[in-house]
Amino acid sequence: MSTDKERCPWCLGFEQYIKYHDEEWGVPVHDDQTHFEFLILEGAQAGLSWATVLKKRENYRNLLANFSAKKVANFDQSKIDELLQNPGIIRNKLKLNGAVTNAQKFLEVQQEFGSFDRYIWSFVDHKPIVNKIKSMKEAPATSPESDALSKDLKKRGFKFVGSTIMYAHMQACGLVNDHLLSCFRFREVIK
Repeated sequence: MSTDKERCPWCLGFEQYIKYHDEEWGVPVHDDQTHFEFLILEGAQAGLSWATVLKKRENYRNLLANFSAKKVANFDQSKIDELLQNPGIIRNKLKLNGAVTNAQKFLEVQQEFGSFDRYIWSFVDHKPIVNKIKSMKEAPATSPESDALSKDLKKRGFKFVGSTIMYAHMQACGLVNDHLLSCFRFREVIK
């Protein structure tokens, strides 16, 4: 990774974090499978650092059927018990049960709206919110949009979808551009 570029300071801990920042974070996502992946990973992060989850991402991908909502929706208790034995993921029963519930609810949203993408982007009028922040202190943890999204997802029966988690999802999937103005990715993501 190049060190000659100015980046958001949160990503400077290790190379995988920098790669995530430089290639994924804040890029508008319009693929349902990617939305499902981040929904699961952001839920797994609750109470932990994103770095912890990022380091386990490939294990999640392998163990959760490449983030196939259809497959995860059919995981039974024996499959969850099997996953709870695997140190390659965050072994939290509530989070794993929540992943199965969220897969089922995700499929319901797809059925109702034609895609999860169409549903989630409606909360930002189908265009990214560009926050022009100068320091990480200015970056919000929630927004009126993440509040509304969280409230609607909870009403639909989703788990681990609080406003802070959903704001992180919105940042990750480009519904919000929270790259610092000084970060080289700020302008690239807008394009």
